[in-house]
Amino acid sequence: MTWTPDSWRSKPAKQQPSYPDPDSVAQVEKELAGSPPLVFAGEARRLRRQLRDVAKGEAFLLQGGDCAESFAEFHVDTIRDTFKVMLQMSVVLTYGASLPVVKVGRMAGQFAKPRSSDVETQDGVDLPSYRGDIINGIAFDAEARVPDPERLLRAYNQSALTLNLLRAFAQGGMANLEQVHRWNLEFVDDTPQSERYEELANELDETLAFMRAIGLTPETVHQLRETDFYTSHEALLPGYEQALTRVDSLTGDYYACSAHMLWIGDRTRQPDGAHVEFLRGVENPIGLKCGPSLDPDELVRLISILDPENDPGRITLITRHGADNVADHLPGLIEAVEREGLDVVWSVDPMHGNTMVSATGYKTRPFERIVREVQQFFEIHQAMGTHAGGVHFEMTGQNVTECTGGAVRIEEKNLADRYHTHCDPRLNASQSLEFAFILADLLKQTRNGTSG
Repeated sequence: MTWTPDSWRSKPAKQQPSYPDPDSVAQVEKELAGSPPLVFAGEARRLRRQLRDVAKGEAFLLQGGDCAESFAEFHVDTIRDTFKVMLQMSVVLTYGASLPVVKVGRMAGQFAKPRSSDVETQDGVDLPSYRGDIINGIAFDAEARVPDPERLLRAYNQSALTLNLLRAFAQGGMANLEQVHRWNLEFVDDTPQSERYEELANELDETLAFMRAIGLTPETVHQLRETDFYTSHEALLPGYEQALTRVDSLTGDYYACSAHMLWIGDRTRQPDGAHVEFLRGVENPIGLKCGPSLDPDELVRLISILDPENDPGRITLITRHGADNVADHLPGLIEAVEREGLDVVWSVDPMHGNTMVSATGYKTRPFERIVREVQQFFEIHQAMGTHAGGVHFEMTGQNVTECTGGAVRIEEKNLADRYHTHCDPRLNASQSLEFAFILADLLKQTRNGTSG
């Protein structure tokens, strides 16, 4: 079947909002189609090349950020602090495991969320479910829950502003390795993570002092003062993605210019569905969430649709099984992919399969279960001779109390203290940094041929 940017419209599309006025949606999409792209084809190609190294086991993918970005919490400090934590994690992984890190944020576009039900009920009142700020409001009232196409424009504008900040941070000096001591956030001070990070920073200072002595400085080596930082989100709204799709003037290929990397969620990965149809035709790197319901043969079929040329770096498989189920499901997926000779990046989402509701009524994720799924992910890949290539997780630079556990010992009774997420619980900065040290140890064990 010939692909066009709108061929997805002939396919069934799940998880779509029911707009009261389709004509207004079409008008907004037309306005977006005439707006500047948010990212550029060359940037997406560069990410795809770097993901080829990940597929070969020569780099590691660090993909993290908000569960769902919001309009209300949009602030330069929030973006800056999340960026800082991602940089810290990257330094821990690069320096601790001697491996390049590909940094991809769940930022500048992660506004839409799939839901398990179209309806939310409170005190006997039924309203449409909150589907993210790009669609409707989080307040539980009838007016806020009506899908509003004008929110598409607001999401586009906020994404543009976020990208401007991220580019400035990545290229304007904040990523300078000689500033590593200044990256720590105040509320992470006096924690085990802070002490261990300070030790690493001191070692890095000594290395940089030696490099400066032989003439290798941030002024002469741009890699010491700048970094690549990419954006990604779930391509839940194909109409929005189509409106921001452009033809690359250099290659003639189509690119979705809303983000460098897009992924297909566990609820929208039907081989004959609209989301797979749209993404098969754009040249961006594509992620595919792989939950417990995914059959190995269906996974092979999906990869053949999305990557018929079997090009490493095109497909990232993001497994999300839960700590109790990963050993039952992941080996079968790996066996099927290896049997067909498919070149993919294997990443793990240890968040969604480990979500629970606490005794206090808050949705949370125990840090220990998150770590346990990641450890099994590494162990299984090592045993099967494949590469554990990355992690995909939800985090924030804010001092939130949403996930229990970790060295800071957030308990269920603490969840209400600073529970700010608009959808799912996120790791805070301290937990994220602790997570990075655990990952670095796992990577070192893998490279040394040992197990934890």
